[in-house]
Amino acid sequence: MVFLILDTGLHYDRYLREVIDFLEKDQHFREKLHNTDMEDIKQGKLAKELDFVGHHVRTKLDELKRQEVNRLRTLIKAKQDVEGGHEMNHKALLMQFEYMNHMNPHTFEVEDLDKLIKSATSDLENYDKDRHEEFKRYEMMKEHKRKEHMKNLDKEQRKDEEQHYEELRKKHANHPKINHPGSQDQLKEVWKESDGLDPNDFDPKTFFKLHDTNGDGYIDQQELEALFTKELEKMYSPNLEEDDMTEMEEERLRMREHVMNEVDTNKDRLVSLDEFLMSTNKKEFKEPDSWETLEQAPAYTDEEMKLFEEQLAQEESNLNQKNVELQKQKEELERQQEQLNAQKAELQQVTYIASTTRRQPTSTPYSPARLTCTLLAGPATFSVCGCVNLLVCVCACVCFHVHMCVN
Repeated sequence: MVFLILDTGLHYDRYLREVIDFLEKDQHFREKLHNTDMEDIKQGKLAKELDFVGHHVRTKLDELKRQEVNRLRTLIKAKQDVEGGHEMNHKALLMQFEYMNHMNPHTFEVEDLDKLIKSATSDLENYDKDRHEEFKRYEMMKEHKRKEHMKNLDKEQRKDEEQHYEELRKKHANHPKINHPGSQDQLKEVWKESDGLDPNDFDPKTFFKLHDTNGDGYIDQQELEALFTKELEKMYSPNLEEDDMTEMEEERLRMREHVMNEVDTNKDRLVSLDEFLMSTNKKEFKEPDSWETLEQAPAYTDEEMKLFEEQLAQEESNLNQKNVELQKQKEELERQQEQLNAQKAELQQVTYIASTTRRQPTSTPYSPARLTCTLLAGPATFSVCGCVNLLVCVCACVCFHVHMCVN
C-alpha cells in the first residue's frame, strides 16, 4: 500500500503515518489494508472498514485527530501573527487541511479516514511533479545568475569564464557508462558492489529480500532510490566543482520514477515481490536502452527560460517601485519627525523662559495693554492682541500678570 511509505514528504506526513500505524494494529483492518485493490481504496471502500476496528484503536485515533487539530490551530494563529492583522484568505488556508473533517474536531470518523486516504493519494501523485518544477526553477535561476555574472566582466574575463564553464561541463559528462535503472546490469552491479556477492550467482528473489530493508514484503520508494547510489556516484561527487548535488537528487528521482512506471503495475507506489519477479522476465530487463542522463535531457526549453527571465524582470521592477514608495514614506516620516522635534524644542525654551521670568523680582510697572519683554531674540515690544507668536505671547502675559498682581 502507498501508505506504508516511511516518509511521504507531505506536510501532514506525521499524522498520516500515525493513523495508519494504529489502524494496522487492528488485525481486521490490517488484512483489509493489504488485500484491498488500489482503485477500491480511492473510491473509499477501505474507509468504511473503520466501523469494525476495536474500541481502543478508535479512542487513539480520536486523540490523534485532536492533536492534529491543535497543531493546525497553532499554524493558523502563527500565520495571522505574520500577516499582521491583514485579512486572510481562509478558503485557501482551509484547502491545505482537506485531509480531515475540521468541522468535527473531537472524533475520528469514517469521513476522516476517507479524506485522509484520498488527499494522500492525490498529493503523492502530484508530489513528484512539484519537485520537478522546483528543480526546473532551480536550474533556470542558476543559468540566470551565470549570465548576470558574465555581464559584469570585461571581454577578456568573459572569454576565460566561458572557457572554464565549458571545461566543467565536459568534465561532468566524462563519466563511466550509466546502467539503465532497474535493468539486470544495474541490479547485478548492486549485487556485486553493495551486497558483496558474485554476479554469476544473481538471484532476483534473494535480491528483493536483501533490499526490502524493513521486511514488510515491499520495496518502497526510499528502498528503491537506495539502489541507484552506485550509478549516481559515477556521475557526481560532492568534492568536485563540476558536480551539482541538487542535480544528483533530481537524477535519483528520475531513475525512481522510471522504475516505478515499469514495475509498479497496480500503481500503489510500492514494488511487491510478484511485480519485481515479473519485471525480471521482460526483454527490457536484459536488453535495455541506454539511459538518458540530465545533461542529455535539459530541464527546461529556451522558451521557458525566456519567460522565466521576463518574470524575474517584472518582479525586480515591482520591488524597485516598492522601494521607491518606501523611501518616500521614510522621507515623509523624517520630515514630520523634524517638525515635532522643532515644536518640542520651542515649547521647552518657552517653558524655561517663563519659569525664569517668574522667579526674577522687578519694580517696573506693567500696562495691561502693552508689555515690554525680552524673549528668545531679545527685547521686543508687543500688544496682547497683536503678538506674532501666540504661544510666547500667552505664556509671557500670564507670567507678567501674575508678577504684577503680587507686587
